[in-house]
Formats: sequence, structure tokens, C-alpha cells
Amino acid sequence: MNNWSDYPIFLAVAETGSLTAAGEKLEVSQPTVGRRIKAMEERFGAPLLTREEGRLVPTEFGYLVLDHARRMQAEADAINRSSATLEHSLVGPVTITATEGIGDFWLPAVMQAFRQSHPDIIVDINVDMRALNLAQREADIALRWMGPGTQNSLIGRRVTSSGFGLYASSEYIRRKGKPQSPEDLLDHDGVRLVMGPENFWPLAPDGKSLPMPRTVFRTNNHMAYFNAVMAGYGIGMLAFASIHPDLNLVRVLPEIERVEDLWVVAHEDLKKSARVRAAFDFIVDALLKDSDHCRYG
Repeated sequence: MNNWSDYPIFLAVAETGSLTAAGEKLEVSQPTVGRRIKAMEERFGAPLLTREEGRLVPTEFGYLVLDHARRMQAEADAINRSSATLEHSLVGPVTITATEGIGDFWLPAVMQAFRQSHPDIIVDINVDMRALNLAQREADIALRWMGPGTQNSLIGRRVTSSGFGLYASSEYIRRKGKPQSPEDLLDHDGVRLVMGPENFWPLAPDGKSLPMPRTVFRTNNHMAYFNAVMAGYGIGMLAFASIHPDLNLVRVLPEIERVEDLWVVAHEDLKKSARVRAAFDFIVDALLKDSDHCRYG
């Protein structure tokens, strides 16, 4: 089986005429160069080099291999040039991952504005409740309710905070009444958003666990959750930014809220890709402009 890394070694020996000079050029030892050349000759069953006037020069078969090796090197150089061009150009795909809500509504509208100034960048939005592995390049940029964590290859910026409160439909309030204290929640129906091992529910102002209404509807989908609250199933926690006057939603126990920090996270190679860096900076700026709306609605 061919070892592609042998060809640059053979090429260096043919160009320098010496195992020692080739080793210095490639920053490997002279014995290593000699072993690799010998391995190639044994693999091909023919000598690649001969010594003439104190220099190593290719044999007839060696010149044939040398011609191919030079073309291989030229193609490798072309790949490197293409990679460098792509890194510095505003062309190509950018994959952004976000949770439901942000990924379904806010992000598509924002990135449409981004494409007006970057028409050659393809926006790929991956809506997923999982934290995709940026180190394994499952996405270029992530909008997360957490920072980079312990992954040293990631960089992140905490951009804004999002506020959440308890809401019910006006029709539910008409049927069941409005809770006047946290303890009253025990006598009410609740809508639960289940995300992995945690249930999305706020804490009391003193930091203690808040009583939860009896669950009559639960889902792991934000849209189903939001629609269930609007349909009058019960009380649920909604983002302030998602509330509009025409939704007929009533806030209950306004002293209770939950605040989550929103991060924009990317792989450290962001610094090398112009298109990913452009998208990262644009998203950060857009979130900063919407900061008050995210926090207070």
C-alpha cells in the first residue's frame, strides 16, 4: 500500500541530492529519510536513486516516479491555496444551531438581513434541543443557554439575558381564576416543557423551589408548549419576548420570573474563517440590539 507521505521525502531527496539535506528541509532525521526511501524501493521492486558524482539522482524509474510526485505536490499546493482562499472569502455555508424558539422565529429573520449584505454565504440553521458538538464541526456557531464549558477549542460570548414569566390564557383565568400566591399554584393546572432531565420552571424570589401546578399537558416541543398555554390547558412559563397583546395571555404572579443568559459560541477556528466570523459578529450585534426585548419583552 502506498504511503502518501513518502512522496514528499523522495521529492526532497531528488531536489537536494542528499539524504541529509532532504532531512534538514523536511525537519526529519537523515536515517528516517533513508528508511523511507528504502521502503519505497522495496514496495516498487526497483531502485529510485543512484549516486553520481557524490549526489543522489533518480534512476530511470525514479524519474518516472518523480514526475508523478511533482504533480501530486502541485495538486496539494492547489488544495492549500483553495483552503486559504475559502478561509478569507465571504463565500460558502455557515451552519448555525439553536434551540426551538430562537431557531424557529428569531434567527431566520435576523439571518435574512445578514444575507442582504452577504449574498454568497449559505445560511444553514439546525434547530435542535441538543448541544451539538462544535469541536467535531456538527455546526459552526451555536446559540446556547450556556457557555463553551470545558471544551478548550471553543470560544463564546455571553451576549444578553432572556426573561421568562408565568402566563395563562384569558379563557383559563376566566374558568379557574388567577393565583394570588405561589401556594395557589397547587390548585391550578399546569403545562410542562420537558427538556432532557430538567423541567423548565422558575424559582421563587427567595431562590427556593416554586410549587408546581398539577400537570395536565407536557411536551418537549416549544411550539406545542406555547400553543397549549394559549389553548387554555393551564399555566406555563413563557419568554417575555414571545408575548404580544393580541395573544390574550395573562401574566400571573408577576413577582416570579426566570432569567437565562444567552451565549453565542463557536469553534476557535472562527478566527480563520471570514464567513463564520462575519456571521458570528452579525448575530452578536443583532442580539445586543434586541437585548431589552429579550430581557423584558
